[in-house]
Amino acid sequence: MLRYICKILFTFALTVAISVIGKIVFVFCHTDIYDPFGMRQIMAAIVHGLPMDCTIAAYISILPAILAIAHLWTDSRMLSAIERAYFIIVSLLCGTVFVLDTALYTHWGFKLDMTPIFYFITSPAAVIGGMTAAQKAGGLSCIVLSAVIIYLLYNHAVIRLQLPRPNRDARLKATAVMILATALLFIPLRGGFTVSTMNPGRAYFSPEMKLNHAATNPVFNLLYSATHQNKELKTLNSIDDRQLADLEPHLIATSLRQCIPDTTLLSASRPDIYIILLESFSTHLMPSMGGEAIATRLDSIASAGLSFTEFYANSFRTDRALASVLSAYPGIPTVSVMKSVGKIESLPSLPLALKDAGYDLTYYYGGDINFTNMRALLAAGGFSRIVSDTDFPITQRLGKWGAHDDILFSRVEHDLASARDNGAPRLTVIQTSSSHEPFDVPATILPGKEANAFAFTDSIVGRFVDKLSLTPRWDSTLVVLVADHYGCHPRNLTSMRDRHHIPLVMTGGALRRHGTIDIPASQTDIAATLLGMLGIDHSRFTFSKDIFDSSSPKFAYFARPEEAAMLDTCGYHVIDIYTGGTLENEGKSDSTLLRLKAYLQLLNHDFNQR
Repeated sequence: MLRYICKILFTFALTVAISVIGKIVFVFCHTDIYDPFGMRQIMAAIVHGLPMDCTIAAYISILPAILAIAHLWTDSRMLSAIERAYFIIVSLLCGTVFVLDTALYTHWGFKLDMTPIFYFITSPAAVIGGMTAAQKAGGLSCIVLSAVIIYLLYNHAVIRLQLPRPNRDARLKATAVMILATALLFIPLRGGFTVSTMNPGRAYFSPEMKLNHAATNPVFNLLYSATHQNKELKTLNSIDDRQLADLEPHLIATSLRQCIPDTTLLSASRPDIYIILLESFSTHLMPSMGGEAIATRLDSIASAGLSFTEFYANSFRTDRALASVLSAYPGIPTVSVMKSVGKIESLPSLPLALKDAGYDLTYYYGGDINFTNMRALLAAGGFSRIVSDTDFPITQRLGKWGAHDDILFSRVEHDLASARDNGAPRLTVIQTSSSHEPFDVPATILPGKEANAFAFTDSIVGRFVDKLSLTPRWDSTLVVLVADHYGCHPRNLTSMRDRHHIPLVMTGGALRRHGTIDIPASQTDIAATLLGMLGIDHSRFTFSKDIFDSSSPKFAYFARPEEAAMLDTCGYHVIDIYTGGTLENEGKSDSTLLRLKAYLQLLNHDFNQR
């Protein structure tokens, strides 16, 4: 009987040990991040993460325990084959997750969840295409090596453990004991005896998020993300209906501007509109915003045009950004609305509103338009023409993400020059990609790979605006330049506010207002602001505010997988979405915190109703 008990204990203990070793390797691979904390804090992170490690160990131990009970009553070789196959799968899963979590953390700054899995499922070619041959080979080798090592450990400690067949009386007793032992796995499986079950927030013990990340088991975090899409937000539903009704007017614009074009802002009632989505740009690239002299052309365009100096990205990746810009739908910390085609189709659409007003719609992107369900969003938005990577010859798709920005904008210029003028205004959306990792671009402008990639895209965009200004329709043109999501340069930004601070710049011959706008706003506000300028009803855009409307609420909301933030005229507050605890705050932020929680509650309700 002892060997049967050991089967469970060895599986459980070894899985915990593997998880701990994985965390030590994770910290070792990020010594630049964890060196300042010291050994005591690192050990504290490992200790605080042990309950989560035990939960994963309990899950993994269940099947071996059941197979051991079955072995008491049958000596079938099939049981041994099932056990061996099971540990092969477990080893591959753990090895893959540990390696991906360690590798992606450098770039994303949060623990592995379903986001990269979603990217890979929707467009594997784009994900793999963004990696160098060395990265592909190195990553695959690390995964295989990790899986082999984990399997050998399980094989030595668990699989090779021989189970004797006791006599009938002893078999009944052993079965009862094994059932009890298996049932006891339920305790660590649910996370102990507390009311709440195990969740990622249970490993969070420090105001330093990086230490919390070191404590979090990546396998648990991934599985939790896969099985709890958006359920985390329910923990923030702490505001009663009456208080929520009082707060809603401070969050949702209830008044609509008169549906006539604003002649103080635009000289044309239906100008051509160009929305240029700048991959990974931030204000930290612009000297006029206190940044480096990298995006100098964008900086000069901002100085001569209209610059929104307190503008923020709603989220951290393109799938959330496109929904924010084109559908005015805020980034949700725990789930991307673009994962569900059904929800995509229920969203309001800025392009569709313009199409209903007589606009011709065209979308340009040098990469894979199927990435993260992008095509579904554009189709629901009424785009009659979409130009993507397959529309370029293979000789022009030289970048990891497809055609570089110089090729992309040359295509736009060619199409504009050859287009027949049917009198209809145009909405042209151009999504750049060259300033995305791995930052390989076909020109050298500045030293440093990242800075050079941003400078390259900046120069291409500046040249395009210059050429556009020479066309006959310039006096009836509005150009909107905005980053697609939070900035990727510089990498050492730790504040949510700094990381999400992005440019929104307007220029064009039709633009009458110039200077700066210092009102807190975010990407979701682009829709109502543009439609308000044109005198088009924007009542369907629940989460969008017209920045120029003095009666609309003044705040910016932004989020990433573990955190949500709000900046308004009272203060600035960041919360941990798992625990609700404060991570950053400035000014008189108590009212900001209350509004942030109410906003998340309204957003959660809206998402679940779609």
